[in-house]
Amino acid sequence: MRADVREKLLGMGDKDLKKFSERIVPGKNDIIGIKLPMLRGFAKELALDGDMSVMDERDEFYEETMIRGMLIGYLKIPDDERFRLIEDFIPLIDNWAVCDSFCATLRFTKKCRKRMWEFLYRYINSEKEFEKRFAAVMLRCYFIDDEYISDTLDILKNMNCSEYYSSMAVAWAVSDCYIKYPRFTEPLIRENKLDILTHNRAIRKICDSFRVEDSVKTELKKYIRRQP
Repeated sequence: MRADVREKLLGMGDKDLKKFSERIVPGKNDIIGIKLPMLRGFAKELALDGDMSVMDERDEFYEETMIRGMLIGYLKIPDDERFRLIEDFIPLIDNWAVCDSFCATLRFTKKCRKRMWEFLYRYINSEKEFEKRFAAVMLRCYFIDDEYISDTLDILKNMNCSEYYSSMAVAWAVSDCYIKYPRFTEPLIRENKLDILTHNRAIRKICDSFRVEDSVKTELKKYIRRQP
């Protein structure tokens, strides 16, 4: 990230938030400690300038990678260029927070969902944990609706999610599918279509929701599977 941007980010750091962030984003020791709304606001300011040189240099801090991902969503650029930048950015994702904040910023997806759907296929069957998480979070954010619910569930039930962070993303997506489309999603749970850990995580996430009745939660808990 460009030196002047790095200097401003360092001035925004909070030591207490740094310690907290290091606890919830395991393995990251390059965190400055900046609240997400502040990062988003700064990224939007940079995007208004339209100066792509801000992303020319290598990132040294976690927040710089966050900013890089946000800029891809916020910059006013042609879709072809944005997809190229997305493809270049995905290998930089090495934690859940960068992944999820990046996906949430790609709101342009709403106007080109067919193209994004096709783009995601290269990551759905990836061997890399955070590429699979990226695909699952994108499905959750943009493809749980009347048009895509059946296809989204088909993909989620067939994803190989042996790693924790990809499994959690699929469980989260399945829980949202259930909350919005219980009739479509219930067979996936009742018929044990997911691996055991993802299956149980999905049920727990559904049961954490205030939008699901207690009687339904009680019934769903009967489908929690025991480890062999």
